[in-house]
Amino acid sequence: MYYFIMKFLTDFFATIDHIPKKSIDKILLLIRGKSLKKGAAIAKAGELPKDIYILKTGVIRSYYTDDKGKEYIRHLFTPFRATGALGALILKKPSRLSYDCLTDCDVYAINFNDFIELTKDDIGLSNLYNIILEMVFLTLESKIYDLSVLNATERYLKLKKQIPNIENLIPQYHIASYLNITPVQLSRIRKEIYSK
Repeated sequence: MYYFIMKFLTDFFATIDHIPKKSIDKILLLIRGKSLKKGAAIAKAGELPKDIYILKTGVIRSYYTDDKGKEYIRHLFTPFRATGALGALILKKPSRLSYDCLTDCDVYAINFNDFIELTKDDIGLSNLYNIILEMVFLTLESKIYDLSVLNATERYLKLKKQIPNIENLIPQYHIASYLNITPVQLSRIRKEIYSK
């Protein structure tokens, strides 16, 4: 079991260029594995989070809830992605978003403050942190672009390309929320695509 955990984490960090092995070895000492059930929260709106996560299996969503209780999914996280309330961790303020598991998930948790302490003395880990911030920025920029330029059908097809089995993993209303459309609109889009 230990071998498979280390292999996954080593493979994860290998996807990020220019991080020395000695730096990876330091961060591996901070990591705790967790198995989470569908519906489990890794961060809640209004609470101060402690950890960032690497998703091994499953799907995690980040979302806002308005005053009327309606949820708006901001992002869907899939395996080999870092996730968590990074903005709240950086600002040391309660999260404005909630993060929860849409499926059973296996994650690796890292205490954010312990990680930041390591970045102060290790240029490799400092570079890793910068790369994570760049990935978050590029993900947000892509989402804003998609919502601004792509129509609902194009956004759906892009999501299907990124997560081909998404419809087998999570409910349609979550997919619709992520795409910023109603479930009825999603149903029409799917009907139109699959009837061709």
